[in-house]
Amino acid sequence: MRRFRFGAVVREAGSGEAWAEKARRLEGQGYDVLLVPDHLVGPRFAPIAALTAAACATTRLQVGTLVFANDFRHPAVLAKEAATLDLLSGGRLEVGIGTGWMAGDYAGAGLVLEPPGVRVERLREAVAVLKGLWGEGPFSFEGKHYRIDGLDQRPKPVRQPRPPIVLGGGGARMLRLAAEEADVVNIGMRVRPDGSGPDEKDGGLTAFLDKIEVVREAAGARYEGLELGTSVLQVGARKAEEAWSAADSSSLGGTPQVLLGSRADIIDKLRYWRDEHDISYFVVHHERDLDTFAPIVEALAT
Repeated sequence: MRRFRFGAVVREAGSGEAWAEKARRLEGQGYDVLLVPDHLVGPRFAPIAALTAAACATTRLQVGTLVFANDFRHPAVLAKEAATLDLLSGGRLEVGIGTGWMAGDYAGAGLVLEPPGVRVERLREAVAVLKGLWGEGPFSFEGKHYRIDGLDQRPKPVRQPRPPIVLGGGGARMLRLAAEEADVVNIGMRVRPDGSGPDEKDGGLTAFLDKIEVVREAAGARYEGLELGTSVLQVGARKAEEAWSAADSSSLGGTPQVLLGSRADIIDKLRYWRDEHDISYFVVHHERDLDTFAPIVEALAT
């Protein structure tokens, strides 16, 4: 039976000590992973510095991203930064990576938001580069988007064979890539090609179940070793959306992304999704829900 894991997205704090206290609080409540997003706009810390500080303030808590935007960094740079962070944290790093998608990030920084197919193709190459550079010895790669020539980076990651890679998405193309290359697949909503936000036509139970099936078929023999997860956008009766958030939970009531009812109801729902559909990694998306969700984490921790 798959073990439950619980993550928490945390975006910012007013000081270094306040940030460290958030990390220590999550660790004390039993959360497994502190996660930060990666955007150039909005009230969010930069990932590498924030994760390093969180790791230094804790002893058990894993740290990771949901997710690095591949278009913001060359994968050789990210491989070096990630390996260093994995070493400094004692092997507690989880590397979530995606294409980059939010139009505001690209427009504000003067970057070109290329079509989804190009970004996914580039991400596939980036994942290959990350894996290669985290391995032993010099690594070379010749792709359409990246070229690596006998590069042997140090340090190597502490966690072997490498830090777990998390790939997520809602479109079939991204889900197939995740199924083929990731250790963890985070199932979410498909985003619009123009980067304006999630596609509101992509919600609902049927769409969510179809995505699990896409992952299962694409993974083949890898499926049993994959960890499947999703983001929890609403806990209890409150509305999850905030002014800066692109996530809209209005069409997700039948999915594990919206958890309504009593504590017992939520626990039963999470067990159902794990036992019947293999979803075992749940990431609380809004900080205001973390304390409410903490007793559920305690009840399901194994």
